[in-house]
Amino acid sequence: MKTTTTATTTTNASGKPSGNQGVEMVGLYVRDQEEARAFYVDKLGFKVHTDVKNGEYRWLTVQHPDQPTFQLGLMLPGPPVHDAATAQALREIVAKGAMPPLVLVVDDCRAAYERMRGNGVEFTQEPVERYGAVDAGFRDPSGNGWKMIQARRPQ
Repeated sequence: MKTTTTATTTTNASGKPSGNQGVEMVGLYVRDQEEARAFYVDKLGFKVHTDVKNGEYRWLTVQHPDQPTFQLGLMLPGPPVHDAATAQALREIVAKGAMPPLVLVVDDCRAAYERMRGNGVEFTQEPVERYGAVDAGFRDPSGNGWKMIQARRPQ
């Protein structure tokens, strides 16, 4: 008896075979895009990927140098996406640190902490060892929380 195996092909909305799929960009609300750009580029070592304007609207994304397929969008709440009241509410929520934290994985949490602190990053939590890893916490100038976690080494 002969057995034939057929590979399953995933297709996109137009019926064409799909290639790699995944999340390429996540938006992050900031109070000032230039302040956020300076923080992420000058203090964290990210690089600007896209910075374009369309009238008053600015599309600004940065990316970690070790993650060239992923972008972090530094978005200003306001028109054309939000009315004034919604934009103000979003700015207040972000400033309070009420948004879910982002996670930055590093090879050596303590060394990254010292380097970033030397660059002017203000930490909310010094490195601490727990759950088999080392982690620290910081916030960007807008109030967005970050958890920095040391990558687990293979056993």
